[in-house]
Amino acid sequence: MGIDVVAESGTTFRVVVTDDRGSSTHLVTVMPSDVERYAPGSTPEELLEAAFGFLLAREPKESILARFDLPVIERYFPEFAAAMHHHGQ
Repeated sequence: MGIDVVAESGTTFRVVVTDDRGSSTHLVTVMPSDVERYAPGSTPEELLEAAFGFLLAREPKESILARFDLPVIERYFPEFAAAMHHHGQ
């Protein structure tokens, strides 16, 4: 399983998830305030890698939205913030 994060423009990042069934591409908006909230001291790329690891532990890549703002994850998975803080420790 591979998670590849590339900055597209400003606060938008392209995340490509690859596994033995192929790959999926996701455009995710990460604001500086999101990094501060979920993973202070991390880069947006590090936060996205952790976030996608979190998502992929819970659903197949095909279920992940193609385009979303990072905080949307918390709406589906309320434990997201705590998991990211734990990851950053």
